[in-house]
Amino acid sequence: MAKDVGTKMLGLLLCFAASILRQHGTSGQRVKVEPEVLSYPGQTVNLRCSFADATGVQLTMVTWIYEPKDGERQNIAVFHPNFDPSYPDSPVNGRVSFTPSPPNMNTPSIQITNVKLSDEGKYICEYATYPSGNEQGITQLVMLAKPKNSASVIAVNESTQQVVVARCESANGRPPATIRWITTANGEEKTASRAGTDNTVTVTSEYYLVPTSSDNGKDISCSVEHRTQTTPESIPLKLAVQFPPKVEIRGYDNNWYLGRTNAVLTCEAEANPVATFVEWKTMSGVMPDTVLRSGNELKILKVDESVNTTFVCEVKNRIGTAKDQVAVFVREPSPDPSNAGVVAAVVVCSLLLILLVAALIAAFITLRRRQQQGYRAKGGSDMKTRIFGGGKKASKNGTGGGAGSGGVSGGNNNGPIYIYNESSTHQGIGEKNNHHQPLTMGSQPEHVAKTPTAQDILLSNELDEAERRKFDEMEEEERYDHFSGGSSILQLRPPHDQDDMIGDYLDDDMESQRDGSVISRTAVYV
Repeated sequence: MAKDVGTKMLGLLLCFAASILRQHGTSGQRVKVEPEVLSYPGQTVNLRCSFADATGVQLTMVTWIYEPKDGERQNIAVFHPNFDPSYPDSPVNGRVSFTPSPPNMNTPSIQITNVKLSDEGKYICEYATYPSGNEQGITQLVMLAKPKNSASVIAVNESTQQVVVARCESANGRPPATIRWITTANGEEKTASRAGTDNTVTVTSEYYLVPTSSDNGKDISCSVEHRTQTTPESIPLKLAVQFPPKVEIRGYDNNWYLGRTNAVLTCEAEANPVATFVEWKTMSGVMPDTVLRSGNELKILKVDESVNTTFVCEVKNRIGTAKDQVAVFVREPSPDPSNAGVVAAVVVCSLLLILLVAALIAAFITLRRRQQQGYRAKGGSDMKTRIFGGGKKASKNGTGGGAGSGGVSGGNNNGPIYIYNESSTHQGIGEKNNHHQPLTMGSQPEHVAKTPTAQDILLSNELDEAERRKFDEMEEEERYDHFSGGSSILQLRPPHDQDDMIGDYLDDDMESQRDGSVISRTAVYV
């Protein structure tokens, strides 16, 4: 029984709460205001308010209430249709007024002139209605103050401890600014805020780093983001790390020989701050007479035995001192490069000349061999011969006789052989025919036609090298004893199976005629 009563009571409470929430939501929707208004110090702001739907509701009075961020609510403006506007004592008294003037219950907006940063807070427009009661809308006034941004580097000495190397500040801003560091240095940032003037905020960020000489000159930027800026403001800087000099001597190429002139050693020093003192000296304490000191350069006018020593360069700055040294070894004079060049040029020219002569000799030998292939008869200057046929094709066709039958071995006796003998008293041309052809007037006897001579065998292209040499050693009478007479020239067309042979001779000086014959350009015809 008690349990049922408790359940009923809980249901009634839930219904009552829902009714209250529904009524509050309806009233909040009918009072229309701007959720947020931005302003800078010294400006005039308008806070708008209106009642959306007054049907069935009686609007009795309007009250504007100021609620600071840290403080109590205060009435700043009151309007009743039956009375004049009232402005109670408040932080904005004298600067607040209804607009338009005179006001009306439907749009009781206000304006505040010469606003201050301390005016920031909530401004509530509250209606007294019947029978609904009070309904309100809230506007948040946000006061902005553009900060003044600055950044700087802090010069530090090279160290093994973490120190502040850069500082960035966004002063007197509202709301507080956000600061970020952009750099390739391996450090960290620490940010703090403090109250500024007239309710502003100053934000300070410091960059910490274990400084080394390699960090000197590195880029670092302070980036400030604020609500009054459309884009972040970036302030570029360069880290400044002071360190003692780092010295290196350059210019020695390990090729200082006796008699060399105008050799130079350069003392290069990296330091921050810049080095103010550079001194050259030797390990022996004696500077050679041929050496000239000029700032960070040491000029050796002429290399001699006295230069065979160790040179030392010492550099100082405000932080410390450093030095470097180089041991010079004087060598014997090197060969004159000009003579070597001349020798090389002569060698190259000689090789080219030898190659040219060899090429000319090779060309001459090749040409000579081609002439020998075209002119097989070498007995004297008065002999010029041309041959048709006599190749291996003829023997395959069966038209040529064998060596034992009186024909040329492997040759074709049907092809005529023409010989022009300039020394002959008759100046005639003899024709050698085979046994199938009848003898012409002035030709040789029958046994000459049947028995091949050495000339026939040579011109048949069937002799080997030993036989050719043997033919060359014969007496002229023995070579040509069968080739004389005054018979007339016979121009016969070679058989078809010897067409291949003609091409070889046409390459030399053979000429094809209209009637199908082929003659020599060098032979004399009568």
